[in-house]
Amino acid sequence: MIYDKLAQRGRDFLGVKYPIIAGAMTWISDFNLAKAVSENGAFAVLAAGNMPPELFEQEVDRCVAGLKKPFAVNLITIAPNYRAHYEILQSKNVPFVVFAGSFPRKADIQGMKAAGKRTMSFASEESIARQQIQFGVDALVLEGSEAGGHIGHVSLMILLQQVLFEFKEVPIFVGGGIATGRMMAHMLTMGAAGCQFGTRFVMTEECTAHDKFKEVFKRAKARYAISTPQYDSKLPVVAVRSIKNAGTDDFGKLQLQLLKRLEKGEITRETAQYEVENFWMGALRRAVVDGDVEGGSLMAGQSVGLMKDILPMRKVIENLVSEAEIELQNMKTMLCC
Repeated sequence: MIYDKLAQRGRDFLGVKYPIIAGAMTWISDFNLAKAVSENGAFAVLAAGNMPPELFEQEVDRCVAGLKKPFAVNLITIAPNYRAHYEILQSKNVPFVVFAGSFPRKADIQGMKAAGKRTMSFASEESIARQQIQFGVDALVLEGSEAGGHIGHVSLMILLQQVLFEFKEVPIFVGGGIATGRMMAHMLTMGAAGCQFGTRFVMTEECTAHDKFKEVFKRAKARYAISTPQYDSKLPVVAVRSIKNAGTDDFGKLQLQLLKRLEKGEITRETAQYEVENFWMGALRRAVVDGDVEGGSLMAGQSVGLMKDILPMRKVIENLVSEAEIELQNMKTMLCC
């Protein structure tokens, strides 16, 4: 199979059958989803989010005991509980760590490597990619602004040309707007070590997200998933892509309230940013766990417009791989004519 040849670098690095990464989604990428992903040959990632440290440790221990293949834990560097999560994870038998939210410091990367873990981080532009490689990160993930949740400002189309085509030192995985095996095939031919999917794995039977949450995804069009604006540089916020609802409007109101309090000197910028992250963590939980699809956060990538069916995890991964192989064979035929 052509797919096997192109997927070899990613497969060797991750230690799984398919270099398909189930991107971490707070309140969604739990042990249950990780187990389903892992058992079907893809690469599972547990989302730490801003879990209470004791709950985080329990979930990590469940993965260590219950997953037979390599997996990762995703740490949000801007989460209030990040430092506690980091310290807990150092002593756990977890083979991979994915840094997200912002860019990890060199000491954080080196600390995890010293603890025997492979490290992965996101690169939102060429200079960040170069910095992270210099810091010693083992692999990069390019996540375009088409993705859901916390996002950068650059589309995957640009990142492919700016980073994937320019850096060969470490494996580079790509994500954001990818929903089909056909697209995955093209990413592999461009040199990607593998692909990351998020929204696609929400629409699986094994995902424990509330039925109302999944139903919104089924009805959504790509244009419904919008990114939040930053109103003022006095309050830097990481853009979040989600399906527009009342919760999106609430975030806009929160920013305005926090900016007023900042101007009056009632709070510090750090406190304001803490409030922003607390908003997203709580709003996402209300939507995913409680089914509040009006006031909660419906984090989703623009690929949500391609999601129409809720399928078993086995079928999702089989479809991705078989579609990729068919596309690669078609490309071979076209190129050989």
